[in-house]
Amino acid sequence: MPIASVDTDPQALTLTVVADFTVPVRRLWDAYLDPRQIERFWGPPTFPAVFTRHDGFPGGLSQYCMTGPEGERSCGYWEWVSVEEGRSFEVRDGFAAEGGQPNTELPSMRMTFDFAETALGSRLTTTTYFSSLEELEQLQAMGMMEGMRAAMGQIDAVLADLSSFAAGAGTETQLIGETQARVSRVVRGALPEVWRAFTEEALLRRWQLGPDGWEMTVCETGAEPGTALRSEWRNLESGESFGFVGSVVSAAPPQRLVSTERMVSPSDPDGASRPETLNELTLTASEGGTLVAYLITYPSAEVREAALATGMAEGMEASFARLEAEVLG
Repeated sequence: MPIASVDTDPQALTLTVVADFTVPVRRLWDAYLDPRQIERFWGPPTFPAVFTRHDGFPGGLSQYCMTGPEGERSCGYWEWVSVEEGRSFEVRDGFAAEGGQPNTELPSMRMTFDFAETALGSRLTTTTYFSSLEELEQLQAMGMMEGMRAAMGQIDAVLADLSSFAAGAGTETQLIGETQARVSRVVRGALPEVWRAFTEEALLRRWQLGPDGWEMTVCETGAEPGTALRSEWRNLESGESFGFVGSVVSAAPPQRLVSTERMVSPSDPDGASRPETLNELTLTASEGGTLVAYLITYPSAEVREAALATGMAEGMEASFARLEAEVLG
């Protein structure tokens, strides 16, 4: 159990939890900033969490839900207030409805996470600030401390798993709910360069090629909301072609880009008959490079299954390998 001390201060309206770890600060920091890792310990063992958004930058948002053994659900959100890379971050933490909207019937809290180096590894000090003594007592009565102890009891196993989250581990696909999939990979390269590689036409043409034997014939891209997007590829041997069209919904350079996408073909050049997906790209600085996370929302489980069956993840892995070579130069 990593928790070293718990201090409740009714006068200051704070709850402070100190936890010690035998890993470097960078490893602990990455565990909190990587949605694949934090969801392994943020919820208690019987209420595992799934993060559908985890921005990690000021003005950003995190959204998650915990699911119990009988299917009961408890959802929450973080509004990211400040981030000092590798040292601390502050969020506004609250309860949420299923759709992610804040639940104003329950209290929200300010939370700070401070990371420090120690002789044996690292220390995390988490301080929760309440608006009133009543709110503090209400959340304690709801089992906040018991849930926190149970959740943090899982973190050591996550920190010990180095290979699953390291650069070079390959592309990982995770199914979320009935209609979403998250595709993740740590790409060797600094975040600003990876952002450029995703948003500049000349760079995209060099790496976003999928499996060997294909060329990109059309590349219209950008990062401004409302920008029309279009990419097309052709098989060098058979002449077969396909592509995607869409538009930018929102952007927070250099960390987040949200766009729509639907497939096009010679017989359907506008993709009018094809289902549309929502693609949420989030880039997060990580040890060894930049964590690239795509959350793709499909219109149905059947459409998701059909998309994954095309070998989409394998094609993305081939492209990510080229992306690494591009940003490392």
